[in-house]
Amino acid sequence: MPATLLLRLVNLVFTLYSAAIIVRAFLSWFNLSSHNKLVRFLYEITEPLLAPLRRYVPVIGGLDFTPMVALVILWLVESLLSSLILALFR
Repeated sequence: MPATLLLRLVNLVFTLYSAAIIVRAFLSWFNLSSHNKLVRFLYEITEPLLAPLRRYVPVIGGLDFTPMVALVILWLVESLLSSLILALFR
């Protein structure tokens, strides 16, 4: 029972953070003001992950693939964390 609850919490946190990265990527297609509260909030919560990755992920053809790399990393970390939780509660 505790493992299930913890797994759901981990899944929720990673899903919400992944959604924030996806929404931020889509919002970049529109010319929204950086003073917009939603835009500012998304940048504040996603930039700590995206900024360091930008040093290693090149812009190709004018496209920033950093959000995709971040999502893959998040999904890998979530999978690893879920496996560890299951192993601990067996």
